[in-house]
Amino acid sequence: MVVLVLLVPCYIFIAEMMPERTLHSPEVALDRAFPLEPAWALVYGSLYLFLILLPVFVVRQPEQIRRTVLAYLTVWITAYVCFFIYPTQGLRPVEVVGQGFIAWGLRFLYSADPPYNCFPSLHVAHSFVSALACSRVHRGVGIGGIICASLVGLSTLFTKQHYVLDVVAGILLASVAYAMFLRDCPREENPEVYRVAPVLALGLLGALGLAVVCAWAVYQGSVG
Repeated sequence: MVVLVLLVPCYIFIAEMMPERTLHSPEVALDRAFPLEPAWALVYGSLYLFLILLPVFVVRQPEQIRRTVLAYLTVWITAYVCFFIYPTQGLRPVEVVGQGFIAWGLRFLYSADPPYNCFPSLHVAHSFVSALACSRVHRGVGIGGIICASLVGLSTLFTKQHYVLDVVAGILLASVAYAMFLRDCPREENPEVYRVAPVLALGLLGALGLAVVCAWAVYQGSVG
């Protein structure tokens, strides 16, 4: 767990090196089928945070926790190596045109996440690893998590944070990590944990929905 925490700042350190390197754009024709839709920034932020936090509440069995951490480590280390070998820059516009809460949210997203480290998409890989880890606890929660992870993948395209190939690579990376560490992990057999898992998932999703409402209220107060 300590190693996971120590790896987080590496994402920013790698991004800081990118402006001085030759950057690639793995764009394909399908990328142009996804227009910029600022509203998807809410999906990008809220559902991604939901999926990152979900295993913390749902995954309880020590062996499952250990394997989930190993899956995350595999995703992060592999992605960081790819970022160094194949530095990329996103498609997003230089300036977000428009006013209102949605445009403000997209500007906030762009300011918080540098336009580098695209391939593979860590947002997508994280989301699917979280969903797949939770599926070992409760199948229904896992299915719901995969749906949310798929929406996160779409949101990265509609916000121009990632390319189609980034999303595909993120899903493949998560699938490899799942196959290596989680597929053979025994399912949670504690009836109490199984019963509480959906409640915790819905409660967390509701809390994040409330957070979005609070952010909207703060925005309204700042422009009122």
